Amino acid sequence: MDHLSIITKRTSGFSMGNEKGKIVTAKEAAEIIKDGDVVGWDGIGGIGFAEEIAAGIEKRFIETGHPKNLTLYSPSGLGDGKSRGLNRLAHEGLIKRVIAGHYGFTPKLARLALDNKIEAYNLPQGCLAQMLRDAGAHKPRTITSVGVGTFVDPRLEGGKVNSITKEDIVELMELDGKEYLAYKPQFIDVAVIRGTTADANGNITMEKEALTLEVLSMAIAAKNNGGFVIAQVERIAETGSLRPREVKIPGIMADCIVVASDPLNHMQTYGTLYDPSFAGEFPVPVSKLEPLTLDARKVIARRAAFELVPNCVVNLGVGMAEGVATVAAEEGILDLITLTAEPGVIGGIPAGGSDFGAARNADSIIDQPYQFDFYDGGGMDIAFLGLAQADQHGNLNVSKFGPKLAGCGGFINISQNSKKVVFVGTFTAAGLEVLVGDGKVNIENEGKLKKFIDQVEQITFSGKVAADNNQPVLFITERCVLELTKKGLVLKEVAPGVDIEKDIVSQMEFKPIIDETPIPMDDRIFSDSPMGLRREMLNVPIENRITYDEEQDIFFANFEYFTIRKPEDISAIEAYAHKILEPLNKRVKTIINYDNFDILPELIDEYMDMVKQLGDRYYDSVTRYTTSTFMRMKLGDSLKERGMPPHIYDCMVKAGAALKRG
Repeated sequence: MDHLSIITKRTSGFSMGNEKGKIVTAKEAAEIIKDGDVVGWDGIGGIGFAEEIAAGIEKRFIETGHPKNLTLYSPSGLGDGKSRGLNRLAHEGLIKRVIAGHYGFTPKLARLALDNKIEAYNLPQGCLAQMLRDAGAHKPRTITSVGVGTFVDPRLEGGKVNSITKEDIVELMELDGKEYLAYKPQFIDVAVIRGTTADANGNITMEKEALTLEVLSMAIAAKNNGGFVIAQVERIAETGSLRPREVKIPGIMADCIVVASDPLNHMQTYGTLYDPSFAGEFPVPVSKLEPLTLDARKVIARRAAFELVPNCVVNLGVGMAEGVATVAAEEGILDLITLTAEPGVIGGIPAGGSDFGAARNADSIIDQPYQFDFYDGGGMDIAFLGLAQADQHGNLNVSKFGPKLAGCGGFINISQNSKKVVFVGTFTAAGLEVLVGDGKVNIENEGKLKKFIDQVEQITFSGKVAADNNQPVLFITERCVLELTKKGLVLKEVAPGVDIEKDIVSQMEFKPIIDETPIPMDDRIFSDSPMGLRREMLNVPIENRITYDEEQDIFFANFEYFTIRKPEDISAIEAYAHKILEPLNKRVKTIINYDNFDILPELIDEYMDMVKQLGDRYYDSVTRYTTSTFMRMKLGDSLKERGMPPHIYDCMVKAGAALKRG
């Protein structure tokens, strides 16, 4: 029986106004799937995963042997690391091929792949999400630089997991002298998605879901290619009662609706039945985050936190990197940074463990493909990611270790495109015992496994590509900090109590570059007392606030959180501006950031006189911005009094656009 017959059979007699409409059981939904179908699955971990439908498909296969030879398409890892999620479908014969971003949550699928029982691909999570949009739009390829130089590159492994996987679905191409990868979009026969509420016509809202992921992209990828969309929801609403702006999946794109019969098959995450702060229903206090014990993990997170700067957009990987958020909370700097998570969370505090992907008190939750657009285009300032295995060339492997297949997830997109990337992890593994006390690190028992080796087993991050792109890359451990350069890994900092030869060099399979004596890691890291990061982040010296970009020919003054309390502060600005601009011997375009700028009222006239003098002497054109309406008004009035353009923009994007217009 084909799809149309089943759909007709299940919905015959149901008019648009009929109470039942498109609603079917999980058993009936499972019968829609044909042998050989490509089935797209949405979700990450347990978030957004249609557990009841997966259980129905598994039950049907066990009882009838159908459907068989399916291709599973999953941008993210879907499972609990044990038996739930796509682990339910890990039966020989049921699966022919898997195209997934992550296998760590689905060890049963990973085992089939490693045993050559199924064809398997591991591609970057962001690319798989974006490929759905391109499949729905009938675009021939998804073209991106993401993956160049990694195991996804066809010159290496092409994303193939095992020897029986033959088809090339990633190609190398060159545009304008630059290398790109072209990913072949996969058409979806059946999309399995999840929402919160549906009406009988198939309109679906997601008000209780922690993420929106790529539900719309996946539905379009199926519908525009003659496929079908099955959606699992928690409840049914009266037809016409849903608010149009809250409908994420319009009824024309949903063929069948399955109402979860068991709340455990519709958990918000695999760790949480329902948390209103994950869904943005209302915020919860975050001041009670449990502080970290002063151990190796906290040392690493504390040193990593020194890389944070005001207003930076941050991604935190799973595991060790999660400690950076806790340290930021301890130091009272969460309001100075924006934490994000790749499935679509912006702001708030990303959750970890079995709640990974969700966030409490998020500012915004956007679709995953757009989050990766933002990341891939350089919108992220710094990423903190796990350090599993690194080599002398600065390559990292977090995806495959002998008989263990974890997969890359969003690691390639994030690490390759962040303006700065910081890899965090212990220096060795398997049995490492570290005692932090008396202001130093004591290696009580060394780990049996070395993480810094001659050559990584699989390249998830290319050190060469990073070095060629001049991307800042740090490796932060409990005992030292290394930096990636074009020459290799340079030892930059060493923790107090650590012997370079005994505790570092002898525990590596290659010798790091030591051009000069490494400096000690900041001693505040190894004390129980707060480190005072908030004060330090806001007290940026003037020489780090005023810069000239020669390539763009733009002079930039960043006065965010800068306070002027005495005339000497004004003199320091003027002197340093002269130092940079005088040697240029020309006028320059200028942008000035006044966000959270603070000046004593009695010093405004003196400051603005200095601003006019600099403008008359050095500026070709100038734009200014601040989010503060009051500051825009006060500065605008002062500029107007001195015959200068008074308009001040509310963001850098608008200020930059105005500067280009001249």
